[in-house]
Amino acid sequence: MDVYQQTSEKQASHPYTEQDIGTTSLLPTYRMDLRPTHSKDVFYQANPVSDWKELSWDKIGRPYRVERWSKEKLRWEKEHDQQLPPQTSWEMFNRSFQNLFDADALATRQAALGTLGTSLGTLKLHEAFEAVEDIVQATVWNKIHRVEDAVWDPRGKRALFEGLDVKKPEVLFLGAADGYEAMQLMAMYPGGHAVLVDYDDYCRTNRFGEFPEAYPFLGENPATGAPKVWYRDEMNIDFEVVDIRDLKYGKEFDIVVSIGLIEHFPDEYKPLALDMHRRFLKPGGYAIMTTPRAQLQSKIFYTLFADIMNFAYRELMDVKHLGLYAYENGFEILRHGRIKAHNGIIARTR
Repeated sequence: MDVYQQTSEKQASHPYTEQDIGTTSLLPTYRMDLRPTHSKDVFYQANPVSDWKELSWDKIGRPYRVERWSKEKLRWEKEHDQQLPPQTSWEMFNRSFQNLFDADALATRQAALGTLGTSLGTLKLHEAFEAVEDIVQATVWNKIHRVEDAVWDPRGKRALFEGLDVKKPEVLFLGAADGYEAMQLMAMYPGGHAVLVDYDDYCRTNRFGEFPEAYPFLGENPATGAPKVWYRDEMNIDFEVVDIRDLKYGKEFDIVVSIGLIEHFPDEYKPLALDMHRRFLKPGGYAIMTTPRAQLQSKIFYTLFADIMNFAYRELMDVKHLGLYAYENGFEILRHGRIKAHNGIIARTR
């Protein structure tokens, strides 16, 4: 391979540079966003609780349970006459959810509009109903993920993650899926190493393995402290396919992170889930946790996308719920707040 070809390939996989910082643009399946972190829509109502000792479940109530299930889950349980096992439910969810990320939502909507017209013309009402459902889902997904960028939410995540006292951190990501947040942390705190953990190999091969090479992460240049654009192939990341309960690490990580994990554990198992964040942390290390917000938009989303999303136990929380679970299980809450679609906390072991 000659130098010209190498340069061309790198430009294709690294299309954005420091000259693009401050800009954003819509691509077919996601938004590129290198705008500054601090604005009113990225991390708002930060630190609404001043004293966690004053909070109680009687005061705030319990999280909202999502109980409209995927038809695929219900069909599997009927065929097998048993509850869908957790690992199988996660495998179904990963493949189903990833289809949304892979699809061009506008192209999907245009194709569904064509199907709708044909179905109505031939009085195929069932096909017409399915086409309407596809149109609505493609429209909503386009708005949530591509236009509003509420799923990856780079500015919100950067605002939540900033200010950690770490250099070249060792990061452990529990239930990593596509590994997005670990890559954001690697860009913000460069030179470190991340271990992504998930017990579905599809996450390693597809969700993380096929994450867009050209996606830019805004972080820091360690030599100058100036803003820098990073890409996944510049980061030191390993992926381990294992049940998090079987991890063999000791207290060797500066950061343990989970995104949308705690809400899948009923209350009797939440101490175990929270202990998974604690047991691998170095003294003084940071636990970062987020959960989907208990807001009207989220409730509508998990109803509209039930067949795609709802394969296992799931809650929607307020940040007070997430923080109180962590506080009751031995964490000191250092920072907490609400970003676009998630609650977020930064904590360390008390």
